[in-house]
Amino acid sequence: MTEFLEGPQGRRIAYNRVEGAGAGVLFLGGFKSDMQGTKAVFLEEWARATGRNFLRFDYSGHGESDGAFEEGAIGDWLADAQAVLSALTEGPQILVGSSMGGWISLLLTRAMPERVAGLVTIAAAPDFTERGFWAEFSDLERAKLLREGRILRPSDYGEPYVITRRLIEEGRAHLVMEAPLPLSFPVRFLQGTADRDVPRSEERRVGKECLRLCR
Repeated sequence: MTEFLEGPQGRRIAYNRVEGAGAGVLFLGGFKSDMQGTKAVFLEEWARATGRNFLRFDYSGHGESDGAFEEGAIGDWLADAQAVLSALTEGPQILVGSSMGGWISLLLTRAMPERVAGLVTIAAAPDFTERGFWAEFSDLERAKLLREGRILRPSDYGEPYVITRRLIEEGRAHLVMEAPLPLSFPVRFLQGTADRDVPRSEERRVGKECLRLCR
C-alpha cells in the first residue's frame, strides 16, 4: 500500500515499505521513472519472499509524489532520498540504484556513509546531466537551452524529456566522478549488454573511474 512522507520543502513523497529482518534494501529509481517499474517491483517481491526489509519510493515530480518533474533537479531528488533514508529506515541500508538512482546512491554514500551497508548499481549514470546531456548537445541546442531555459530531448519511453537549464546547472554542484569517493562496504556495478541508454562503453568507463576514485 502506498504511503506518504512529508519531505523537503513540504513535498509529499510516495513510498511502499516491506517489513522484514536484516539490513534493509532501499531502491532508488531512474530519471523520470517511478517505483512501479519492473526492477522495483521485482525487488519488493523478492523481499517479501525472503523476509527482508525493503523500501521503494518516488522522487518529487515522479510517480505519485508531489511536484512537477520539470521543476526538479539532482539536489531536489537527493534531498528526497536523504529524507526517506533518515525517516523511514533504521541502521545501515543496502542501496540499489538504477540509472540516475546510481548517481543518487553515490551521493547518499558521500552525505550519509554511516547509513550505508552496501551498494548495487544497475546501469548507473553518475553525472549524466553533464557527461550525457550537456556533452551531447550541439552548439545550437546549448544556446537554445541557455536562452529559453529548456529544450526537448527524444525518449524511447514515451513523451520527450524536458531538459531544463536548472537541471544542467544545478547538476554541476553534485558531480561525483571528479574526486575520490570513499566506499568502505561491498559494491557491485551491474550492466546489461543491450542497454541503449547507458551503453557498455560508458559503464566500463564509469567502472574504471569508480575503481580509481572510490577508495
